[in-house]
Amino acid sequence: MEEQVESALAGIRVVDMSATVMGPMASQLLGDHGADVIKVESPAGDTTRSIPPMQHPKMGCTFLQLNRNKRSVVLDLKIERHMEAMRDLLASADVFMYSVRPQAMARLGLGPEDLAELNPKLISVSLVGFGEGGPYAGRPAYEDLIQGLTAVPSLLARTGSPEPGYVPTSFNDRGTGLYAAHAIMTALFHRERSGEAQHVEVPMFESMAQFVLGDHMGGMAFEPPMGPPGYPRTLTAERRPYQTADGYVCAIIYTDNHWRSFGELVGRPDLLEDPRFADFGARTTHADHTYAFVREQLAARTTAEWLGVFEKADIPATPLHTLESIFDDPHLNAVGFFQATEHPTEGPLRTVRGPVGWSKTPPGLRRHAPQLGEHTVDVLVELGYGKDDAAKIKREGGR
Repeated sequence: MEEQVESALAGIRVVDMSATVMGPMASQLLGDHGADVIKVESPAGDTTRSIPPMQHPKMGCTFLQLNRNKRSVVLDLKIERHMEAMRDLLASADVFMYSVRPQAMARLGLGPEDLAELNPKLISVSLVGFGEGGPYAGRPAYEDLIQGLTAVPSLLARTGSPEPGYVPTSFNDRGTGLYAAHAIMTALFHRERSGEAQHVEVPMFESMAQFVLGDHMGGMAFEPPMGPPGYPRTLTAERRPYQTADGYVCAIIYTDNHWRSFGELVGRPDLLEDPRFADFGARTTHADHTYAFVREQLAARTTAEWLGVFEKADIPATPLHTLESIFDDPHLNAVGFFQATEHPTEGPLRTVRGPVGWSKTPPGLRRHAPQLGEHTVDVLVELGYGKDDAAKIKREGGR
């Protein structure tokens, strides 16, 4: 494992009672920077533990990618003795994040007011589908539901899909996880300056509605509206990878200089004299024509030829990767994006590192993704429990 030179969040304890993707992504970001992340799981464990493929039960591929630098504690909060241990754990923590519905947390005696009384320095973070105060509050939220509510399948249909469809990646879960990590860091910074802890609510729907509408407010940004919502350049069915003579290329001919260069490449030095292509605003308004024109030109040469001439002309372009070919990408491999590690029970693993470069406080791998309940006894002993008592609690939880 990597040696941590300096950890920005060393000494910060995060109790994470979230599951699936959103919360675990946020807490992994904190753990990568040195926070002591204690993942509290039910006896059944996080559902991502069961996503295949896997070498051993409860150690699925998705779980392994979302839960490094954490310790796993199993507690069954229906058992009072386990609830007491949970309260003891929270009394020792700086941050408590959870994806259990607020009403259920209140019934457990772990609502924001209860937590503030238990530990006045505790920052509590509720990861919810929908913010309190609206008619959707308390409803379950999953990736597909939030994609639907934020109009993403409809956007795909507008760009040429035969019918509305879901984007095949959990970008809402992961995007909201980034919002959550940002919120936690901000709350920690506020506590550092003021001494005040606080409760933070991170709603998935509102977070990702902001994400989508940041592109697509369009005319609805004004009162009264100046036109319909939507960003025309990204909603045309013509905006897709360009087919070449032997494959596909992704190119973005964006600025006026790009268009002058492209005009020279295709024998149209007068291209910007065409009112449809004259400037960025015109090309946005006439996005259908803009993309269609480029598409017609690119069919004449191979992908390698276009990538070569685009590079010389300083026009941004890349090949079109597949899920298989991205693992061979020369840039990702040169910067060490894919990292080989040896898990103590799962054997050799390939993981992806954090993307950000740091001159003073780089992230690091200190702990592999834990087995279910692997650290229950260790954590309870740290809290002052005897080893026999801690072992009994572990047995009661099935781990």
